[in-house]
Amino acid sequence: MTEREQLLDELRPVAFAIAYRMLGSVTEAEDVVQEALLRVHQALDAGEQIASPRAFVATVSTRLSINELRSARARRERYVGDWLPEPIITDRGDDPATHAERADSLSLAVLVLLESLSPEQRAVLLLRDVFDYDYPEIAAIVGKNEDNVRQLATRARRHVRMGRPRFQTTREQRDELARRFFAAAEQGDLAGLESLLAHDVSLTGDGGGKAPALARSQRGRSRVARTVVNWMRLAQGLPQVSSRLVDVNGGPGAIYLDGEQRLITVLALEVTDGQITGISAIANPDKLAHLGPVADLGALLRSRG
Repeated sequence: MTEREQLLDELRPVAFAIAYRMLGSVTEAEDVVQEALLRVHQALDAGEQIASPRAFVATVSTRLSINELRSARARRERYVGDWLPEPIITDRGDDPATHAERADSLSLAVLVLLESLSPEQRAVLLLRDVFDYDYPEIAAIVGKNEDNVRQLATRARRHVRMGRPRFQTTREQRDELARRFFAAAEQGDLAGLESLLAHDVSLTGDGGGKAPALARSQRGRSRVARTVVNWMRLAQGLPQVSSRLVDVNGGPGAIYLDGEQRLITVLALEVTDGQITGISAIANPDKLAHLGPVADLGALLRSRG
């Protein structure tokens, strides 16, 4: 590997960490990463002196992400059903968003919450609170003065704090809760399942009009528990379906596979203060393709007769 190739390889996870959190899409983030690295390569070829390649790629990735997010929002307004980010599998020691300073900034719930911010607010909040850039650096990156950047950060932080859980749960508690959740769901233990859920737990499915999913989000312990148990019964009736517990976006979850080891859906849990507060199920094949071969869930359901 040449010195140039090594540099670009080191900058790739920096660009991805920013772009994915900005966009909530692996596909769109990878496009940003490729363009950002190309610009680094072109700048070096032109003899430009880059004092800090990391700052250079952070600036390019952020600006490209802001532009992409503006166009993506129009597409998301036409999206069929609830929109969830593309999930990434973040098993311990193998985080695709390498060098992420804050694992909770990867959670699906946080990424959905960030959708309500303007692209500039989202960029400023992430650069300041996740990646620890100071305000003068952020001002240079987003092309605004420092006072404007501070105002954007304050507004964004106030909004996000309103929607963030107050109490956190340790990894050990979280993993044990997830193990009990999936065991109760697979056993059809409705009472056991309800005991693990917060009273206002939410359940969101994302099929994107391309796979069977909930028409709208559900909320409430009893309703969500019944729906999860029904889902599991349906899954158990499909031929050779298997599941595996994994970390999804830094939190507990599971993947479901058909008999040919093709992905059916990704399930992610949001755990706060010893209870499950959110469940996300992503079945849209377009959002799973980066993880491997994807099954046709509709065909699998029809095969049951």
